Amino acid sequence: MTGITVNVPGRPYEVHIGRGILQALGEVATGQTRARRALVVTQGPVARHYLETVTASLRDHELDVHVATIPDGEAAKSPAVLQDLWSTCAAIPLERRDVIVALGGGVVGDLAGFVAATWNRGIDLVQVPTTLLAQTDAAIGGKTGIDLAAGKNLVGAFHQPVAVIADIDTLATLDERTRVEGFGEVVKYGLIRDSDILDLLEAGTTDARAGDPALLEVLVRRSVAVKAAVVADDVHESGQRAHLNFGHTYAHALETMTGYDRFLHGEAVAIGMLVALQIGEGMGLHGPVLRERTTPLLEGLGLPVHAPALDRDGLWEVMARDKKADDGVRFVLLEGLGQPTLRRPDRTTVAAAIAAVESA
Repeated sequence: MTGITVNVPGRPYEVHIGRGILQALGEVATGQTRARRALVVTQGPVARHYLETVTASLRDHELDVHVATIPDGEAAKSPAVLQDLWSTCAAIPLERRDVIVALGGGVVGDLAGFVAATWNRGIDLVQVPTTLLAQTDAAIGGKTGIDLAAGKNLVGAFHQPVAVIADIDTLATLDERTRVEGFGEVVKYGLIRDSDILDLLEAGTTDARAGDPALLEVLVRRSVAVKAAVVADDVHESGQRAHLNFGHTYAHALETMTGYDRFLHGEAVAIGMLVALQIGEGMGLHGPVLRERTTPLLEGLGLPVHAPALDRDGLWEVMARDKKADDGVRFVLLEGLGQPTLRRPDRTTVAAAIAAVESA
């Protein structure tokens, strides 16, 4: 087990990456907190595989362990489920010195993280991500939140974990679609900063899609290294951290407009990146090479590259009220490989890019 430090000011923490490292949770949790009680927040499929290992490790280190199992899917990130979790915290009762453990994918991490951020005005959190998307992105950086009908993650808080444990072995039990969606975020890191990631994926597309653990571990490490560096320089997304949202402006609107149940997040990001590349191309920021390279890579990895036809006015409205819109619809675009930039393209350019992806 080795670590990558997320060097956020005043509260640096380690992302532990390795194989078979879940049993280290108790040691990490008690080493980083003064907790006497732990609330493990998880979902049914994850619990069946890993809850026994996780709770045993925590109890071996003399923690009083409680478990809350939330519904599956993005729909769990709701005010109603949040209320239930607050009630669970009160019933235990979970005190300010105690810890919440988020065991699962991005939904669990976002929701459990928001509970930790708000319960008793903030208690410690350990992220134990079990999907590729969560290991490379969602569990790192302290973003937490829930969804509303009006948009994704509109209610939330920045709340950094005290540690992250990314066990590569947990990826072996994922169904193919859930594993593959994580490549949406991995490709993003390759496009905005570390082009070696693209080379690795292109050379090992079949192995990546099949879940080769050695390759996945390398991809997780490189992705975490990118995110850790960006987050450390911009904790609250006031500057370059916004570059991590490449593909997300359209992706979040797509998820919202399709009721959060048609596309997994990484799938929406894949389509959103192609929209962003079309916009950049249309604005003359770069030529077609980036899009022509990215499209077959996403397809080879099993990610969607076509968008459904959706109401343009509705899409624009959702994108305009996104929490990152900041005086207009803001997109992260590329001026070249590894050269992200923030722009506010006009509506006609955006509509043409969406139409190109819809008709692709």
